[in-house]
Order: sequence, then C-alpha cells, then structure tokens
Amino acid sequence: MFWTVTQSLLTGLATTFEIFILTLIFALPLGLVLAFGLLSKFKPLQRLVQILVWIIRGTPLMLQLIIIFYGPGLWLHTTVWSGNESGRITATVVAFVINYACYFSVIFRGGIEGVPAGQREAGQVLGMTKHQIFFKITLLQMIKRVVPPMSNEIITLVKDTSLARIIAAYELTFAGAAFMKSDGLTWPLFYTGVFYLIFIGILTLLFNYIERKLDYFK
Repeated sequence: MFWTVTQSLLTGLATTFEIFILTLIFALPLGLVLAFGLLSKFKPLQRLVQILVWIIRGTPLMLQLIIIFYGPGLWLHTTVWSGNESGRITATVVAFVINYACYFSVIFRGGIEGVPAGQREAGQVLGMTKHQIFFKITLLQMIKRVVPPMSNEIITLVKDTSLARIIAAYELTFAGAAFMKSDGLTWPLFYTGVFYLIFIGILTLLFNYIERKLDYFK
C-alpha cells in the first residue's frame, strides 16, 4: 500500500511541479512588464495597470481560478478548456500566471525604485543609453533587492498549487486526498505534507545560496 500511495503522490507531484515551473516561466517576465506599466509616465496606462493589480491582489486566487476555468464556457457557450487533465492544468497555469505576475510586478517596482536615482543619472552622464542603464546598473541591483520577497512568493506558489484540485486537476494534494475518500486512510495526507516540505526545503536552500552570491553589493 505504501508503494501504491508513493506512486500516486509522485504522479501528483509531477503535475504540481509542472504548474509551478510554467507559472514562473510566464509570470516573471509578465510581472516585469506590469512593473514598467506601474512606473509608466503615461497616466492612462499606469492607472489601468494599477486597477488590474488591485483587483487581482484583492481577490482570492481560488475565486480567480474558478472564474477562469468555468467562466468562458458559461459566457461564450463553447468549450474553452478541454475537460481532460491537460485542459485543467492549462486553466490553472493561466490563473496562476495572472495572479503571480501582479504580485511580482509590485515587488519589481519596489526593487527598481529602490535603486538610487543618482546611479541612473551617473549612467546618463557617462553617455549610456536607457537600455544600458537598466541592464548594467538598475537590473543587477534590483535583483539583489527583490530576491527575499520573491523567494517568499515563490514558496507560497508551491503551496498554492494545491488549489488546482478545486477544478479536479490531479496535483499532489488531490492525489493524497483520494486515498481518504476511497480507502478511509488519513496517513497519505501527512505523507503528502512530506513532499511539500522537501520541495520547499530545496527552494529555501536555493534562495539562501542566491542571496549569499548577491552579497557583493554590500
């Protein structure tokens, strides 16, 4: 029985990891784009992005996931997400990307604004372009500032992947809870927690390593 549970949890872990990786791949660059929108001097664009970020950050991710998965089909009267596992994972990733991109955008904005303006002005005096100033001066210092809050959000993302079970995606928590329903067993749920702890433990070690490597800014 132990091996059967382990195999099921490993299958669920694969889905959890897929959601996690795809969310980061798309949410990080989108978050940076939204951060530029928050910093834009074009007020209509800035206001539009502010409203979007306010709505996404002010409503539960679970609610957003339900709306994104069920909403289009109800509104358009057509199948947007396929009813199989692939469609459920795709809808989950879309909801997660939108949600986390908004959170990342606020962190990125704080990191960019935290770089002293004098350093950017010094780059302009040296004849550097805005592109060069951002990538050679602002970006590296921004990364140093955003790693701690970003690490917290990314670790939260690992746990938030369990929300995918709301739309019946077979992720890690779904796999563990299935044995409680079918066999009346509760220990697989505690065993599921071990998988999350190991996953988060690895990420914690990774972020600690990254923060030590970025100490050259001190």
